Amino acid sequence: MLSFFKTRPDQPALDRPPEEVRSIYKKMQWQVFLGLVFGYAMFYVVRLVLGVVKKPMLDAGVVTVEELGLMGSAFFFTYAFGKFSNGFLSDYAHIGRFMSVSLALSSICAIIMGMNVAGMFFVICWAVNGWFQSVGSAPSCVSIFQWFSPTQRGSRYSIWGSSRSLGEAITWIMTSSLVAFLGWKAGFIGAGIASLAAALGMYFLLKDRPQTYGLPDPASAFGEEAEVKKQNDPKETRRAQLFILTQKTVWLIAFACAAMYVTRYAITSWAVLFMQEVKGYSLLDAGFAMTAYPTAGMVGAILSGLVSDKIFKGNRHIPTLLYGLVNLAGLALMFWGPNNRIVDAVALSMVGFAIGGLVVFLAGLTACDLMPKNAVGAVKGFIGLCSYLASSMQEYVSSKLIRVTEVAGVKHYDFGDVHMFWFGASVVSLLLALTVWNAKKVVSIDEVKPQEAGLPANAAKQKS
Repeated sequence: MLSFFKTRPDQPALDRPPEEVRSIYKKMQWQVFLGLVFGYAMFYVVRLVLGVVKKPMLDAGVVTVEELGLMGSAFFFTYAFGKFSNGFLSDYAHIGRFMSVSLALSSICAIIMGMNVAGMFFVICWAVNGWFQSVGSAPSCVSIFQWFSPTQRGSRYSIWGSSRSLGEAITWIMTSSLVAFLGWKAGFIGAGIASLAAALGMYFLLKDRPQTYGLPDPASAFGEEAEVKKQNDPKETRRAQLFILTQKTVWLIAFACAAMYVTRYAITSWAVLFMQEVKGYSLLDAGFAMTAYPTAGMVGAILSGLVSDKIFKGNRHIPTLLYGLVNLAGLALMFWGPNNRIVDAVALSMVGFAIGGLVVFLAGLTACDLMPKNAVGAVKGFIGLCSYLASSMQEYVSSKLIRVTEVAGVKHYDFGDVHMFWFGASVVSLLLALTVWNAKKVVSIDEVKPQEAGLPANAAKQKS
């Protein structure tokens, strides 16, 4: 990792009264929080532009449906391995620099995409973009755990998790409008320019760890028990990262998240084309109809943390079950319900609401709550690897299951077979999520017996 991106050494503690330290802390917390929420939303604006331009690109003869599937698959393949490696690196990183530079490079990829028409170049450039996009989620999660105490974290995490829905809403409204009036190239270029501006704002808003500014850890600053004693000890961080890879709970949550991501990215990647071909929407109508999905997703994400914290006292499993059932009901209504605009809006809202909460729980919060806090990036990276490999597979399989027929020179796309694939993935996700219902929280590796942790005898110590 280049030294520019590495976290800086801890600075001597500020010699200020506790009240003044908390005041400084709160101000910097707001900056970090705003940078994460709006910055992460713009990651999605770049990522989702391909879902909007698929139909115009197909109609222009620039690409085939198989090439679109290959583009999506290549993106998620590099994204998956980027999530894994960059998730591990984020535990050592200066988050502000790491995320802002990555968003800027992703924006440049989108602008370049809007200036070309070569099919294979699209595949290569979109794959490269997948790597830069992978520096969004895990570093955000690490920053939240660095800057917010345990009692603050659930609500902040869920609001941050809803920012993807903000990015989706911007995409379905603004990008769809750009493409409808100016063509598919404008979609790529417009999203790239807007995200480039957001990257500049992130550079100034996001921060390094609190200790690099002479501040204590957030738990200590707000009168709570400190979670990690050696927060900037690379050996302890590596030890914790290796530990989480041996935990069955992490693997089960990762597989549950992977199955859920099949449905999640099926909706974001193919729903606009689905609504045009199956439901009879125009591109602009489909774009505006899709706003129900991220809007409800934002509500679902925000409520997920609040509900699990306030109603279920930190239990993430009960709301995961409830959200999973709502997801299945919404998918069934969208695929097999009456062909009606109001019904479509209700179905998209149900799916969006459910996915919003499931992403919060399965893609990070549940596993991060259960595992050591100095390996949050590694947890997110590993779950991301599994999830986006599944998303990559989804793009390829979906493109093969969508049957293409041509009548009087007009191509039609049949989504009949792919429905069951998407719905079945959500069923599998819910069943896997239920297997970790009784998982126990690991406060410290030293509390786990070596044989239970899957580590060598000298790598973990049992407390007396």
